[in-house]
Amino acid sequence: MTELKLHPLRINADRLNQRIEQLAQIGALQGGGVCRLALSDEDRAGRDLVCGWMDELGLDVSIDKIGNVVGLRRGELSGPPVMTGSHIDTVATGGPYDGNLGVLAGLEVVQCLNEAGITTRHPLAVAFFTNEEGARFAPDMMGSGVHQGSMDLDAMLAVTGIDGKTVGAELDRIGYSGDAATGDYRARNYVELHIEQGPVLEQCDLQVGAVNGVQGISWTEFTIRGQSNHAGTTPMEFRHDPGYVAARISVKARRLAGKIGQGQVATVGQIKLNPNLVNVIPREAIITVDLRNMDEALLQQAEHQLSRFVEQVASEEGVTINARKLARFEPVHFDPAMTQRVQQFAELFDYSCQQMPSGAGHDAQMFAPNCPTTMIFVPSQGGISHNIREYTSPQQIERGANVLLQTLLYCANQEQN
Repeated sequence: MTELKLHPLRINADRLNQRIEQLAQIGALQGGGVCRLALSDEDRAGRDLVCGWMDELGLDVSIDKIGNVVGLRRGELSGPPVMTGSHIDTVATGGPYDGNLGVLAGLEVVQCLNEAGITTRHPLAVAFFTNEEGARFAPDMMGSGVHQGSMDLDAMLAVTGIDGKTVGAELDRIGYSGDAATGDYRARNYVELHIEQGPVLEQCDLQVGAVNGVQGISWTEFTIRGQSNHAGTTPMEFRHDPGYVAARISVKARRLAGKIGQGQVATVGQIKLNPNLVNVIPREAIITVDLRNMDEALLQQAEHQLSRFVEQVASEEGVTINARKLARFEPVHFDPAMTQRVQQFAELFDYSCQQMPSGAGHDAQMFAPNCPTTMIFVPSQGGISHNIREYTSPQQIERGANVLLQTLLYCANQEQN
């Protein structure tokens, strides 16, 4: 591999952190969090702010049919750009860094290049993608999935959210239903800076993570229907209790992860009972199970064992169960050379760094099949994310953004990947 050298250019940490703080005011929650659900009024305001910054930096801004926004900085040559970015939508109780850091660090890189009068050999693009979180509309990574052709545009526009609104209607309402094509956009490289959202970097006293892949994800919703009845007058042997079945599924998921091991995780994130009353056996329960693993074979094993258990417990309790797949992504392995460059640049800065997988899904995984892709992680204090207490220090942000700058400059000036 070509010997890497640090370019003397550095990001303006104060300016980057000021932008992060300014964007965090849109949808701000008491205690420092942010609620900016995809395609909400707050999302529209955040989009307007970021698009305004793109315009100020002289980027050619385009919006595609799923609402993804791309700001293009022209290079000496035409052709596919070296791309960076992430998302600006949040969960309902999110923080100011998840997704936003990657977008705003990309803009900071552009501003540094503008101020230094540097034109890269290849174009450079900064993007933010629609509905990465999947908090309002399932599945997550929707915008980047459509952008890269792994999700169908019409099917995603028809998705109904938790509030009964569709993606297409809400895009029209907020004015971000663009006309740029989707499905055939190819980048030269894709590099995404993100907070880790977990405890590994902090626990291992590492300053930067060079991300070598993303866990496979399997989300399933189980709707369990039984017989509602009086809690006091119905003997246990005559019950067909969806709540009981949901509880057994929850316990099974936890035990399954422990039994399989090897990085397997399982989470029950939602349980809804109907009617939700203290003295009534529910007639229906809805439960979600989130399974993840870097090994596709082990992930399939977990899915199969859970499915067999669900069938068994449904038969034993005399209930019916309908399973609906909410999301399914195979594990993604990033380009080894790209990941190695991130690690080398970090080490040239004397930042402690190691390669690691991502436990969360990211837009980068949608690019990985189509171009050399990697990610850069910076620590999350206490491993906390999707929480109003989410925090990454300005110094940690500066480190990650400088590694991003070096990586983008390197990629954008190479004759070959």
